[in-house]
Amino acid sequence: MTVEAHQDRSRDGLPAGVGPAAALAVALAFLPMILRPDGGWMAVAVSFAGTLAMLAFVLRMLPQHYPHPRFGLCNAVTQARAAMTAGLFGMIWSGPQGWDVLAVAAVALSLDGVDGWFARRSGLASDFGARFDMETDAALALVLAGHVWLGGMTGPEVLLLGAMRYAFVAAFWPCPWLAAPLPVRFGRKVVCVVQIGALIVLQVPELPPMAARAVAWGAVGALVWSFGRDVLWLWRHRA
Repeated sequence: MTVEAHQDRSRDGLPAGVGPAAALAVALAFLPMILRPDGGWMAVAVSFAGTLAMLAFVLRMLPQHYPHPRFGLCNAVTQARAAMTAGLFGMIWSGPQGWDVLAVAAVALSLDGVDGWFARRSGLASDFGARFDMETDAALALVLAGHVWLGGMTGPEVLLLGAMRYAFVAAFWPCPWLAAPLPVRFGRKVVCVVQIGALIVLQVPELPPMAARAVAWGAVGALVWSFGRDVLWLWRHRA
């Protein structure tokens, strides 16, 4: 890192611009109170807990794994998406599903890709940013799957849409070859959009049960295909 880059950073070694992005994330933690004012303080408390956990992760990882002097709009967008996910998690405590959940999730999904575009345009792309984006997508899918399951619109198969990424990571322990880097594949990104898009559709109140199950199983099939292809590639290229 250049001397100028070091000088642009704040005294604690964090990239410039982290503070305003963190303030925006904390403000978004009030989503449960704004969208569901009768939901109680538990929803807000859960949202704040999730937001603070996310900020703790970011502040811990940035000094060692982020090479740029500025946090950038790209990471601020990802951080806002993560805060919206924490807000959706809090909203589970005031009742699952609903048009408000769908609206927040749709905004979070629409911003996915915007952060990557900003990163490439501003020269702030990094492994940290890519990992942050991926983990935010995984958390959003898990929270939305929880909303659908608690709403009773589908069976437990919808939980596969939220838990498969975490099951894959858990498999690193008995099968360390699964942790090897994967080649970039456009199909993986498409399946991620299909996965979260399906979970957003399943937030529609009074969706016919047959339609809900068709959407859920269709997305599960796409996700199983994507993970299966990656596992097969890792198996063939294991050390």
